[in-house]
Amino acid sequence: MEILMSILAGILFATGLYNLMQKQILRIVIGTGLISHGAHLFILTMGKLKRGAPPILDEGVGNYVDPLPQALILTSIVISFGVTSFLLALSYRTYVLNKTDNMEMLRGNENDQ
Repeated sequence: MEILMSILAGILFATGLYNLMQKQILRIVIGTGLISHGAHLFILTMGKLKRGAPPILDEGVGNYVDPLPQALILTSIVISFGVTSFLLALSYRTYVLNKTDNMEMLRGNENDQ
């Protein structure tokens, strides 16, 4: 199962990087979201996908799930939500001011279309 999740995280990283290299701002924002989702899956996979009891230590509980990867992913989700909302607001403001979302036109290279 870890192999499948690692492959899926790699696919998310690859499509995120592909979207980061596009000319439209919205695709760049989607690329950052895909990379953050790939990082979430990667952190979850590194914590080993195993089943067990909740991480409350009682008498007789020998097999419990490590809560650290889940806490890291929860923190990462909150941070990626903040970054994505900031990028969406920034891209909307850029579109309103410049009437374009093409990065080449925003740089002033109208000849490179």
